[in-house]
Amino acid sequence: MVDYTGMKAVSNIAGGGKKGKSSDADVLSVARDRLNMAISAYSESREDEQDDLKFYAASPDSQWQWPADVLATRGAVQGQTINARPCLTINKLPQHVKQVTNDQRQNRPSIKVIPVDDNADVEVAEVFNGMIRHIQYISDADVAYDTACENQVTFGEGYIRVLTDYCDDNTFDQDIKIGRVRNSFSVYMDPLIQDPCGMDAKWCFITEDITREEYDRLYPNASPISTLETLGVGDQSISQWINENTVRIAEYFYIEYDRATLNLYPGNATAFENTPEDKQLKALYGKPLKSRESDRKKVKWCKINGYEILEEREWAGKYIPVVRVIGNEFEVDGRIYISGLVRNAKDAQRMYNYWVSQEAEMLALAPKAPFIGYGGQFEGYEQQWKTANTQNWPYLEVNPDVTDGQGGVLPLPQRAQPPMASSGLLQAKSGASEDIKSATGQYNASLGMTSNERSGKAILARQKEGDTGTYHYVDNLGRAVRYVGRIIIDLIPKIYDTQRIARIIGEDGKVEHAKINPEQQEPVRKIVDQAGIVIEKIYNPTVGKYDVMVETGPGYASKRQEALDAMSQLLQGNPELWAVAGDLFVKNMDWPGAQEMAKRFAKTIDPKILEDNDKSPELQAAEQQMQAMGQELDQLHSMLQNVGKSMEAQELRIKEYEAETKRISAVQAGMTPEQIQDIVMGTIHAAIDTGDVVAGSVPREMPEMQPEMPPEQGMPQ
Repeated sequence: MVDYTGMKAVSNIAGGGKKGKSSDADVLSVARDRLNMAISAYSESREDEQDDLKFYAASPDSQWQWPADVLATRGAVQGQTINARPCLTINKLPQHVKQVTNDQRQNRPSIKVIPVDDNADVEVAEVFNGMIRHIQYISDADVAYDTACENQVTFGEGYIRVLTDYCDDNTFDQDIKIGRVRNSFSVYMDPLIQDPCGMDAKWCFITEDITREEYDRLYPNASPISTLETLGVGDQSISQWINENTVRIAEYFYIEYDRATLNLYPGNATAFENTPEDKQLKALYGKPLKSRESDRKKVKWCKINGYEILEEREWAGKYIPVVRVIGNEFEVDGRIYISGLVRNAKDAQRMYNYWVSQEAEMLALAPKAPFIGYGGQFEGYEQQWKTANTQNWPYLEVNPDVTDGQGGVLPLPQRAQPPMASSGLLQAKSGASEDIKSATGQYNASLGMTSNERSGKAILARQKEGDTGTYHYVDNLGRAVRYVGRIIIDLIPKIYDTQRIARIIGEDGKVEHAKINPEQQEPVRKIVDQAGIVIEKIYNPTVGKYDVMVETGPGYASKRQEALDAMSQLLQGNPELWAVAGDLFVKNMDWPGAQEMAKRFAKTIDPKILEDNDKSPELQAAEQQMQAMGQELDQLHSMLQNVGKSMEAQELRIKEYEAETKRISAVQAGMTPEQIQDIVMGTIHAAIDTGDVVAGSVPREMPEMQPEMPPEQGMPQ
């Protein structure tokens, strides 16, 4: 009996028995059975999907939208249509498919990381967002998303994969990348999954057929093909991996379960028994609060040829990094059926082709209407008259002496009335075109065509109606991208496991850098200078839990253009707003020098109105107060320099006041003007109280302070 679940060979692990990994023979046996199971489960559906793809890609040359028996009855053979009835292909389906896929390109789903527990930090979440944008940039992730979306809309299923690769040939640091799966039919995922994205898949294959020469080049240490062919004799499960010209290579992801004890420690910290994390927690807290048996999941990856394992390693993450993007999915009588936009529109497209061909045939027969005459009139000129309706003869001869038997001369031959296109034919063609729109859920307004709507609100309502009919494609893609984000945030702490400088990209495309240190205890460590200003931040992505949400809408550039249009309309109706918001309008303009012009424009606006002004009104008042303090300190220096009796004491006092001046300047940024005034006045009063300065030489109110001291006053004896 075939082990379709694949768990017979790994029951020792899943059942908590013998520890260690499965043997290569067991892994290969399970892999072959699983692949056979997937091929059997998806075979009928994929035959229909391939037909949908072929139907969608049809052209007038291929005639794939015409059944073979219909072509035969109409006398049309591919490559030769002379003397055959027209079989035209006016393919309208690509326009309907592109309407959905290109709308997705204009409103791409974006990944947004959010913290979900107390240990997570909002700033780390923003770093995650920037790292994911960088991963998408270096991976050309938009190509992977677009390909998956096109396959999903066309025939029902697309795939996205996440992989890791070394940053460079001379380093051990790795990068995470998002990969494109061009051929969806090369992926065979666990058919028992319930999640539309395949999050609960226990295994997955990505197959590839390569030439025998390429196989020998890539795997020189593997078993020769001749050996594989010998071993596969009589074994259908192996022989199907090798054919006359190619060898099948499959990437095989699968999950192994290891029964282990899970310990709980204070602070809701958990770790499996005897792991490094568990040892650290035991050293910190001692005996665990409680324990239970649990399945420890590991994701394995290997590359196989059906008979032997060519490469293998343990995958870093806890998810199988293959994401399914589904269109429409049904299960009928235990079989899975998947479809896209093309499936239900095929008959309407066939009818449209038929009626267009019928119309063309009737119009083409008009100049070929036969001549009607009496037999005797053509005697001797038969060869000319046989081709009279197909060739342009300069003249046609007849026998003029043919009579009606009573001596009357018969009239000359005349053309028969050509067939005319009936109104029913035109209505049938128009109806078939409308049926295509109904089958795809798209109407004239959605396609940018004029319709019976007259108002803008009515047009928007019809566009919304069309978008509603195809919204599940965009929604399923967004759900798949969210799963991609979860795979990435699970991988980042494990791939970026050493100190490094990570490149991050902001929402506006600005490139920045973030320092990563997985060894620190806190999620964000801030390094400050002596004045308390943060000069550096170090992040640890391994602390806390994070989740992903997806936002679907226009990109940053589109949003900026929309904001510019809205502000333009607002400023046109309210010109007085230029005095308070003109800088924002200029900032959103997309031309060189816009940012610099916005800064200069902002200087003409009242500082109290500017939300992002570099200097707040409080800070400006503090600066003015500090200028006054500086003048008074200069006067103190002048007083001290005029002390006559003790130059050493004089120099000592000067140094003390200079130190006090520097101290005030260092703390001024974090103090209010009132606090600064109190410090300066306290210093002056202390000098007066100690007798270093004559009591009457310095006024109590600083704004009324004299510009300079009388020359006869100085330090007391």
